[in-house]
Amino acid sequence: MTESGVAPLRVVIVDDHSIFRSGLRADLDASVHVVGEAADVESAVAVIAAEGPDVVLLDVHLPGGDGAAASLGGEAVILGSAGTPARFLALSVSDAAADVVRVIRAGARGYITKGSSGADVSRAVRAVADGDAVFSPRLAGFVLDAFGAAAGETAAVDDELDRLSGREQEVMRLIARGYSYKEVAQELYISVKTVETHVSSVLRKLQLSSRHELTVWASERRLL
Repeated sequence: MTESGVAPLRVVIVDDHSIFRSGLRADLDASVHVVGEAADVESAVAVIAAEGPDVVLLDVHLPGGDGAAASLGGEAVILGSAGTPARFLALSVSDAAADVVRVIRAGARGYITKGSSGADVSRAVRAVADGDAVFSPRLAGFVLDAFGAAAGETAAVDDELDRLSGREQEVMRLIARGYSYKEVAQELYISVKTVETHVSSVLRKLQLSSRHELTVWASERRLL
């Protein structure tokens, strides 16, 4: 418990530099308790599943991942942790617009740079845990620009989803979140063969060639 009697927020730090992780852990205030660390995609997904943190402090450039996720870095961690209650706050040295937009589209609730103080990061963690979005001031403009055409994007997504039946949309979302065919079958009370048929139909209608592409497609459209 903190001095105020409130349980500290449970946080996992994901960054491939051990010195940075150690320094950040030391700089965070008493309202934040680090329950785990990871240096790559695979170990990050594992520790998030094991610890169930409130917030993950996530670098956007990380080693690891496979298939289409190999080039995604931080996004691969978010996609690989679908279904957990953790919220993600990107914390990176990069202030490139492409990095900011990409990780936010994947599901991060905020993006701050490594120039932030320990107090700033702690405040951002608390804000994200409360459901707010947090950005370093100069990065907010990138997000506003990228999502400024939200209405038009929503219409485009609706048009794409209209190609799929209701059941195909259910299967699409579960597969995109990383469910196996057997898990989808159990979730929807249908056979594995029916799942396979729906997946083939979804990929054909959306003109995609693999479930990895489907995950990226759904993530970009914030359908996960």
